[in-house]
Amino acid sequence: MTSTAVAAPANTAARLHDPSVRGFASDNYSGVHPEVLAALAAANEGHQISYGEDEYTARLQQLMEEHFGEGIECFPVFNGTGANVLSLQSLLPRWGAVVCASTAHINMDENGAPERIGGIKLLQVPTPDGKLTPALIDREAWGWGDEHRAQPLAVSITQTTELGTCYTPEEVRAIADHVHAKGMTLHMDGARLANAAAHLGVPLRAFTRDAGVDILSFGGTKNGLLFGEVVIALNPAASPGLIFLRKMNMQLASKMRFMSAQFIALLDGDLWLRSASHANAMATRLRDGVKDIPGVELSQKTESNGVFAILPAGVADRLRASFRFYDWNEATREVRWMCSFDTTEDDVDSFLAAIRRELAAG
Repeated sequence: MTSTAVAAPANTAARLHDPSVRGFASDNYSGVHPEVLAALAAANEGHQISYGEDEYTARLQQLMEEHFGEGIECFPVFNGTGANVLSLQSLLPRWGAVVCASTAHINMDENGAPERIGGIKLLQVPTPDGKLTPALIDREAWGWGDEHRAQPLAVSITQTTELGTCYTPEEVRAIADHVHAKGMTLHMDGARLANAAAHLGVPLRAFTRDAGVDILSFGGTKNGLLFGEVVIALNPAASPGLIFLRKMNMQLASKMRFMSAQFIALLDGDLWLRSASHANAMATRLRDGVKDIPGVELSQKTESNGVFAILPAGVADRLRASFRFYDWNEATREVRWMCSFDTTEDDVDSFLAAIRRELAAG
């Protein structure tokens, strides 16, 4: 058989956007880190076995064990919603329910996927800062054996929270011990896990496996990846059937090497920490810049890469003519500003100058 070489295509791609436009709406707005793009290009040569039997996915398992310890199981998936639904499904029987903060992503921003796709009842608890505590969990952790109530059998916490706050290892351990004593399991939504580690200055396992978390959704997209998250069964006995549930939930990638190669670029070295630390530092720069501006009221702690503030009426809409960002609570005029791995000091300083101009004009 005659082999046919595939010629490299001419570079005819047209850029459809203005790369000079910057914003503070979401860390999902950023592009892909150049080191991750290089890893994808390297993984693109030749053929590899599909559906996770490739060299890259095997290496990813090794790397995750280096970060979280031996005996874990890793399952790359397409996105954060899929990771969360898959994780929670693996912890629960059909009659199980999950206690979560009312602001949790699984409750507010996944369009009912845990309920509609996972068939999971969410028992939401209001919190002042996005963080659950044992006492707050107990507001919904009750009613076992009552056939009229969905059984609270798992707790989900987010690290860092949707309000930008961060659980300490001691806080996670207190929650884990509390829920385990009740026969419940603990899930962590780690969409911004790297930002938490950068803020705390501890290894990833210090506030996950070592603190008693049973299963983890490890995020990559918000930290410079093109796509992909990893479900990590830190306590595999608590979450059986993940290999089957991933396929059932349409989260099994055929060309999994491209997911795994990205996480290898992130974790085989310190890219994960460099990128998250930079994003956090830019958020701190932004917070320091606005805290003394008259008319701006900071509304949450800045413990990761997000800044929450309350602005005078009309200011947010005028600012969005130049810098895109989201309202967090329209009723209170609270806004959210997010930084990413590619946010620059000039980006922050330009935004601060715009805030000062609009407040002066108002």
